Amino acid sequence: MQWLTPTRTGFRQAGHYLLNMRLAIVAIQLVAMAVAEYMLALSYQSEALILVVAYGIIAVSGWLWFTRYPPRSSAMVSLGLTLDLVLIGGWVFLTGGYTNPLISLLLLPIAMTIILVPLYQSIAITLIGVSIYTSLMIWHAPVTYDHHNTDLAQLHLVGMWITFVITATIFLLVVGALARRLQRNQTQLAQIRENRLRDEQIITMGLSAASVAHRLGTPLNTLMLLVEEMKANDQDRGVVTGDLALMQNQLELCNSHLDQLSAAARHAKNAQPEVIPVASWMKRLRESATLLWPAAPIEWVMPFPDQPVAVDATLDQAILNVLDNALKVSPMWVAVSAEPTRDGGVEIIVKDRGEGMERAFQESAGEQVVISENGLGVGLFLSNATIQRLGGTLEARAAREGTTMVITLPATGTTATGGAR
Repeated sequence: MQWLTPTRTGFRQAGHYLLNMRLAIVAIQLVAMAVAEYMLALSYQSEALILVVAYGIIAVSGWLWFTRYPPRSSAMVSLGLTLDLVLIGGWVFLTGGYTNPLISLLLLPIAMTIILVPLYQSIAITLIGVSIYTSLMIWHAPVTYDHHNTDLAQLHLVGMWITFVITATIFLLVVGALARRLQRNQTQLAQIRENRLRDEQIITMGLSAASVAHRLGTPLNTLMLLVEEMKANDQDRGVVTGDLALMQNQLELCNSHLDQLSAAARHAKNAQPEVIPVASWMKRLRESATLLWPAAPIEWVMPFPDQPVAVDATLDQAILNVLDNALKVSPMWVAVSAEPTRDGGVEIIVKDRGEGMERAFQESAGEQVVISENGLGVGLFLSNATIQRLGGTLEARAAREGTTMVITLPATGTTATGGAR
């Protein structure tokens, strides 16, 4: 797992977990002192109690500091955790040193250090913790001056068991929660990186398309002038005029598409999606499809729902790209229908009777550029990116009788983040 240095927001969130850890340690120390005092007379009860109270005050003050003035670097966090080790070590020194089973509490700041600060600081604090433990083996205050009537060995064994249970619980609640939060953050960052790479691909394709549109404008205008000149000079109007008229129609269609592309590029940054009824939008798509494929056997399944949907010009092109792919694999029959969803959205369903998609392509429709025998292979990829941008999803369902493409669009006004399934 790669190391990710927490931001100031991350340190502010970590302050809550540090407060819980420190208050739990204070509570454990107070309970341990109460039990020990009940069974024997502590040698330095007052000094140990003052140190515990001071630790509690420092814990609350540290939490307020993290909340209001989160540190800009991990150095201050490491300093605070080092102070934890010193205070815990001081309390253990006054309550028996290494013979105190609660000496394992020194592991808790070290565990938090491993999660919150860089590796070199974690190593330094770990060495400090080991040094404190070693020092307590050499120098420590006695638990009591008179323990002839108390079985200290049995008390130590019971204390070790209690310490293990408490330490394991704190690890689970505090360290585990921090680890899960970091994992969620890493997952979100990975998703952001994937979306950024996809968006960069789309931007590159968009810039290329705009450049091509600009370069195609001049030769198309030249062809239009040549057609007009050929029509004017044509003598055999029964043979050539029809072909010239068809050529002129196709050139005008190309010019229209280039104008739409240029307009979409100009308004892509600031334009808001258009909210129209699904029935009106489907009628517009039907008209566009009729112009593109006059003889195509497209069955438009009526009626269409009247609920509103947020669309733009890029979404129109995305649906037409899906329809174009369906016509290529199923030139004899394609069906288009629209159905409302339970959450107020709409599903656009495109069915064909082609041979179906490969399994790998079916599972991630439109997630990557694929090899296409009839084109560049980027149409479905761009369609899926457009649908995702508007909060929808693109799903492919392959069966023996053909392939069904389901475009799900959210209800108007929702901000759900879509994706291909």
